[in-house]
Amino acid sequence: MKAYKYMLLLLLAFSMGSCKKDKQEKANQDNNKLSDIIADNFNLSLFNTGLTAVNLREKLAGTGPFTVLTPSDDAFARGGYGSTEAVLSEAPARISSILNYHILNGEYELNKLPFLFNQELRSSNGGKLFVTHWVNGTDTVLTINGARVLSQNVTASNGLIQVIDRMLEPYKYEQITDAIASDKNLSLFYQALQRAGLITSLQSGGPYTVFAPGNAAMISYGLPTLAAINQADPATLKTFLRYHILNDRRFIYDYVLSAGASNKTEQTMQDGNSVGITISSTAGQGGTIYSINLKGSGNTSTVQPTKQDVLTGNGVLHTLNGALKITQ
Repeated sequence: MKAYKYMLLLLLAFSMGSCKKDKQEKANQDNNKLSDIIADNFNLSLFNTGLTAVNLREKLAGTGPFTVLTPSDDAFARGGYGSTEAVLSEAPARISSILNYHILNGEYELNKLPFLFNQELRSSNGGKLFVTHWVNGTDTVLTINGARVLSQNVTASNGLIQVIDRMLEPYKYEQITDAIASDKNLSLFYQALQRAGLITSLQSGGPYTVFAPGNAAMISYGLPTLAAINQADPATLKTFLRYHILNDRRFIYDYVLSAGASNKTEQTMQDGNSVGITISSTAGQGGTIYSINLKGSGNTSTVQPTKQDVLTGNGVLHTLNGALKITQ
């Protein structure tokens, strides 16, 4: 009987000790990790779905510190992933690549960077990211690869969150010429670059920004086929093409920032001539969507980007619906 009572006392003591230990562990548990904050924010649910699907939540629950560039759900939708099902249906390797591109090793208070355009940072998987810190009117604006930072320096115990308005795409090509060559809609423009002898120069130095007329635009300009391009004078082609290239890296939103209240600015191209740029905006899901209208000195009407901010290792590519003309 004494032995039985002794056993009960031991069990009771063990039980009380376990409860005390559980309570202590809960008290010591850190619920302010990056992974927890993202999971608790309803507007970051699609990013959280992706983190869970490819086992990255554990990374963001680690020691860190990390800086996470977190696209809002609206940003994911604009990137083609508007639902949980869309995220989960994508290949895990691609989702993992996209999400790792949004994670930086270290704590970056982006608002403390110098007031400069496109300052280079590196993601956790080695990809280049470009941060602009600039003043536009009464606002101080931060962008990353042309995507605007909506909420900055959200603090977690193991890092920071920067909420952005667009999903960032890891770049596939180190050379901007390879990005042009891979796009079927730019086959005529690429052939023109080859004929003019500009491929090699675009593969050295940089960075460059290329405003490439799509095939329909090249046809309208008078270069309708590969054969026609191969028969064109290389020097004439070179003059035409250099009016579509600039020796710098520029995202579309960079022009929004540089235009200021006038909504107008100019861009000097590689040939030394300027293109007029006006800013346009429309109300869209998740906020205002900005674009630009370009007008060469010889254009009678403006042309617009149909595809924008394609990042490469040595520049940025935009596709246009018309050619820029120096003379009419």
